Amino acid sequence: MSRPPTIIDVATRAGVSKSLVSMVLRDDPGVSDARRSAVLAAAAELGYRPNRAAAILAGTRTRTVGVIVDDFRNPWFVPLLDGIRDALAPHGLRLTLADTRANAHLDSSPFDDLVSLRVDGVVLAAEGFPDLVVPADTPVVVAGARADVPGGLDVVASDEAAGGRLAADHLIGLGHRRIVHVTGSGGPAAVRREGTVAQMVASGIEPLVYGDGPTSEQTGYRATVRALHDHPDLTAVFAANDLMAMGAIAAVHEAGLRVPEDVSVVGNDETPLAASPLLRLTTVDPHNDEVGRLAAARLIDRIGSPAPDSAGPIRTLVPPTLVVRSTTGPPRA
Repeated sequence: MSRPPTIIDVATRAGVSKSLVSMVLRDDPGVSDARRSAVLAAAAELGYRPNRAAAILAGTRTRTVGVIVDDFRNPWFVPLLDGIRDALAPHGLRLTLADTRANAHLDSSPFDDLVSLRVDGVVLAAEGFPDLVVPADTPVVVAGARADVPGGLDVVASDEAAGGRLAADHLIGLGHRRIVHVTGSGGPAAVRREGTVAQMVASGIEPLVYGDGPTSEQTGYRATVRALHDHPDLTAVFAANDLMAMGAIAAVHEAGLRVPEDVSVVGNDETPLAASPLLRLTTVDPHNDEVGRLAAARLIDRIGSPAPDSAGPIRTLVPPTLVVRSTTGPPRA
């Protein structure tokens, strides 16, 4: 066949109507197993690929889930996306990504862009959507702790406050009493800060908190430089994420100090950077892969049952764990 096969070719090969082929391609439950098998076999023999654009114009499901992230450069999203993909794969759902920063110059909303593509649902893993208007036919689940979660949406997140307590408790257990928490803006950082400060106060330790703005390596570096200047007797730093921890370590080394002999450093997120032989960073693992899997599973449930849940939105918290490596130890004498 010199031209690409069409839905009519599939129908002819399978000996069924064009409308029945359409029903099979949109996974309509009203098709018998025998006819479904015949259509799928014919499509495979002909090398037929459904025209996604035509499906959108026809108003059928696109079998696509949109995911909105803050910044592709942030390694926090790597395990999250892995978890989402693993949950979508058995259902034959594809994943499409939108970055809140990528098309900022166009003054368009990544959420509106995804809805215009008629995605079957959206995982919202980004900040900045407090007034989001969600179409009734587009299920949305929030992944991660967010500062402004639109009302009525399910949320799946790591227990960030518990992660902050784990980090503080680890350092306090090693004997540290001059601990600086290096942080930034955003929902996850704010919740981690609350847990960290609460644990330090409960242990009779003065909370020392530095940093604002993006939770980046540069912010971590600048905040630690200021903290070392203000508190030359500090012996430990807990950074809001692994990128900030890298900046903190750079500031410690620049000051002529050693990690962990002079200053212990703890990160958060268990990114691939943390386990690298050059860093071996003690960090809190929020299990973002599990957050992604649970968020995608919840979205699939919402897609399958579009009627409102009488119990209201569901909030799920994933317990974090601490991964101890070589950047922490007892305080210097």
